[in-house]
Amino acid sequence: MAALDGLPPLRDVIQRHGLDARKALGQNFLLDLNLTQKVARTAGSLEDVTVFEVGPGPGGLTRAILALGAKKVIAVERDSRCLPALAEIAAHYPGRLEVIEGDALKTDFEALPPEGPVKIIANLPYNVGTQLLVNWILPKQWPPFWQSLTLMFQKEVGERIVATEEDDHYGRLGVLCGWRTKAHMAFDVSPQAFTPPPKVTSTVVHLTPNENPIPCSVADLEKVTHAAFGQRRKMLRQSLKPLGGEALLNKVGIDPQRRAETLSVAEFCLLANSL
Repeated sequence: MAALDGLPPLRDVIQRHGLDARKALGQNFLLDLNLTQKVARTAGSLEDVTVFEVGPGPGGLTRAILALGAKKVIAVERDSRCLPALAEIAAHYPGRLEVIEGDALKTDFEALPPEGPVKIIANLPYNVGTQLLVNWILPKQWPPFWQSLTLMFQKEVGERIVATEEDDHYGRLGVLCGWRTKAHMAFDVSPQAFTPPPKVTSTVVHLTPNENPIPCSVADLEKVTHAAFGQRRKMLRQSLKPLGGEALLNKVGIDPQRRAETLSVAEFCLLANSL
């Protein structure tokens, strides 16, 4: 990357700015610049695209996205210690990097002014990654404001995102993602690629919008999946008791003795639409 973009090695940047990764912020810096380019390439062509990034840290992934031709990057960073390092990247790419200091969970991404189509690419902080994903796949308006999501999670979370019925990892997250998106795990990332190395393997997940998801109320689908998987070892007639239990299941023709992990996304939507 140093040869590609003329900027200093990331280890030098981190040392010069005193950027030790902080567990409280869910930080694990990705220093392997070949990997950051691989993550960015997973999003496809970035030409004429505005990329939203969360938690850029010292900017390794940011640099890869800009070097691969993104029209603009809007990065949301909570850690003020990282701002000087990101300012150096912004100076190197005039007018192409905007850094917003703030909490991504409180950021209205739909209100950010894009220049062209939007893709979201991020090595998400472990402690907020799942909630950010849910926020992005459950907006009121659909199709969403983004063309694709290319996100890094703990591998266990990635497996839950892409899981389908009868899969051991299938749960509420798999239903919501399966309803609104097409998702696949692109590749795994070893703990040794990060500083400090996390205790788990990470994975990059790529999601694109399902343009015509089954018509269904977000609130009702969340209600059904929360009840069903909240007691996943029990039969649906028991776990869904607060929502009508056996009567609700008989109404839509689902065997009350089945368990949550056997239901397809379409069946969950059927239940939600029958509340």
